[in-house]
Amino acid sequence: MYLLFDIGGTKTRLAVARDNKDIGEVVVVKTSPHFSQCLHVIEKAARELAGKEHISAVCGGIAGPVNKKEGILVNSPNLPGWIKKPLGAQLTRLFSAPVFIENDAALVGLGEAHYGAGKGYDIVAYITISTGVGGVRIVDGYIDRNAMGFEAGHQIIRCDDGKEKTLEALISGARLKKRYDKDPKDIYDAKVWEQAARLLACGVNNTIVYWSPDIVVLGGSLIRPSAISIERVRKHVGQLLNIFPHPPPLTEARLGDIGGLYGALIYVRQHGKDINKNKKNQSNGHFRKNP
Repeated sequence: MYLLFDIGGTKTRLAVARDNKDIGEVVVVKTSPHFSQCLHVIEKAARELAGKEHISAVCGGIAGPVNKKEGILVNSPNLPGWIKKPLGAQLTRLFSAPVFIENDAALVGLGEAHYGAGKGYDIVAYITISTGVGGVRIVDGYIDRNAMGFEAGHQIIRCDDGKEKTLEALISGARLKKRYDKDPKDIYDAKVWEQAARLLACGVNNTIVYWSPDIVVLGGSLIRPSAISIERVRKHVGQLLNIFPHPPPLTEARLGDIGGLYGALIYVRQHGKDINKNKKNQSNGHFRKNP
């Protein structure tokens, strides 16, 4: 049985795959800014999900770039209290099982490539717009080889006022909340969302020209008709992108809030052959190298 998790900037989702093929009941808890406190909540929820059954592996994502060798979150604007905390080692200690940790958006993209909107495409670019902005490139069903992970939200966009800011600083839920002093779900000004759609289109254009994907999948809580409309993003991308005669389709993610759990399931299945081989390294968790 696998324990699967998705630690986002706002919520943490957990589930188990008893047959190592299908995801069972999903438990959602608030992501605490305090590492130890949230780890206690995660352990309690995981024990209730697993019951008395043995957990053979733990796999999941967290919001930010990850040092897989050390099992730590390297940096994260939305989880500063988690940076450099021994996540891999602690999970290994709690569950006595190999631990696989990836960036949360990377696992959602992996899930979409296998089960969702990217299924059937060789190269999938996934971008999420939620509390933060993240992304990943999936090639032939695997998270593409990389040196430090993928951080599409930290590409630089030049604004109308001439200032240069990251895409995340411009359109993420956390930054919109800070800028307008209200939850994004309570922002009804169409001009705000039209500007966000245009800025996201700039990011999508950049992603297409340097990742050259077969399809671009957009996900996250802010991709919805009442917020960042995918139709408006498509229109702006159509106006911006003129180097390719046939741009890739731009579509909405299909797996909703549990895409990261599906991605975690695929990830641990892809690298399950390493589980027994690396049990001796459980003191720091196990973090695979890219194929």
